[in-house]
Formats: sequence, structure tokens, C-alpha cells
Amino acid sequence: MRLTVLGCSGSMPGPDSAASGYLVEADGTRLVLDLGNGALGPLQRLVGVAGLAELDAVVLSHLHPDHCMDLCGLYVALRYGVPSPRRVPVYGPDETAERMAAAYGKEPDPGLSGEFDFRTYPASPADAIAVGPLTVRVVRVEHPVPAYAVRVEHEGRSLVYSGDTAATPALVELARGADLLLCEAAYADGADNPPGIHLTGREAGEHAAAAGVRRLVVTHVPPWGDPQRAAEHASAVYDGPVELAVPGGRWEV
Repeated sequence: MRLTVLGCSGSMPGPDSAASGYLVEADGTRLVLDLGNGALGPLQRLVGVAGLAELDAVVLSHLHPDHCMDLCGLYVALRYGVPSPRRVPVYGPDETAERMAAAYGKEPDPGLSGEFDFRTYPASPADAIAVGPLTVRVVRVEHPVPAYAVRVEHEGRSLVYSGDTAATPALVELARGADLLLCEAAYADGADNPPGIHLTGREAGEHAAAAGVRRLVVTHVPPWGDPQRAAEHASAVYDGPVELAVPGGRWEV
């Protein structure tokens, strides 16, 4: 699998990065993990405008704007610019179809369903989603709105994306033995952080260590944060390689 960062800025787009968005590719299949504010532009640079109609699926970790709002732009492209021969599957929490219709200013029915095939996540992480040759599993994590971490597997390799979460054993279990953990670290260690929302760099490292992952990529640091410090704090508690997500960053998994 190939993982490419479309955007990695936490909570909002930053001066040098779009908000959350990641492209996973394997054997000609293209899966988008989150499509936050600004991420549609870098996606077009990678796949071309016409390639938007050929996406195999979009997986939304949750429905905060920095993780889903550019789905509205993708809808415009598919409806008016590069019509797709089939509806693009969009996986997300309950009410994803209704929430995205409201974001675009449309009634829930038909909403954006002419271009998207909205599908709600299965109730159990044991229930896999097939996207071409990719196997996708999700688990509910700790965040103020329904939010999910995502595991993508292909030919014995695996990557896990935390989405947005506070500390939770659910992420550790989903990430167990993964080749790469793409993990948020929105909060600064040592700050007076509110509970139940995000991880710190140290907590990202603790989750990576507990899960026994082979590589950690720290992401979702907001524009007012310090990504390098987040990576350093992760490295203090995790012995494997720690890298920072950057726009256009690419990893072979």
C-alpha cells in the first residue's frame, strides 16, 4: 500500500497544509481517508480532476469540518464537472448523508445521494468492509462526536489511522501489530488539556508502544502547535521510528 498525505493540519487548515486528508493506494484502488478543508486540491494534483470520478471509496473518521467538509467540493466535481459512471461509496458514522446534505444546503432527500452511495459503519470491528483488494475495519474511539479509527489491510500489510481521539484502549487493539500507525497528537504535553478530545505526542507514542506497531507517523497538530515537539515526546515512550506527517509525505506500507 502507498499512503500519501493530502493535508495534516489539526482542527483547521494551516498556512502550509490543508486539514486532514490521506490517500491510500494499492493495485489500482484508491481510498481516501478523510477529506477535510482544503484536502480536495492536493487530491486533484495526485489523481487529476478526471480521477475524482474513479475514486473507489471515501472513509470519514467523523463529521467535524476539518475531516469531512471537502466532500461538498467533491460532490460539485462529480455532479457538474466529471460525472462518475457510478456513485462513489462514502463510509461514515450514522447520519453522514443527512449531515453532508445540510452542509451543502440541500434537503436530506435526495441530498448528495445522486453522486455518493452513503454507507454507515458496521457495528463491530470484526465486520470488515471490502474496497477492492483492501480490507477496512473501524472501531469507535473517544471524541465529543461519534468518531472512528480505521485499519486498512492488504496482502498481509496494515496501516491504522487514529482519526481524532483521546486516550482509549480501543485504538490500541485496532492498531495491534500494524506496520504503520498514523496518529493524531493535537494537544501539547504538559498543557491543561480538556479531557476526552485529543491525544498528546506522548500519548500517541504510548498507544504505538502498547500496540506494538512498527512505525509511528504523528499528525493532526494544529497551526498553533509544535509538530517537532510532539514527535519528540512520542519518541520518549516509543522505541520505533517516529516521523511527522507533512503535506505530500508518502510512505510505502
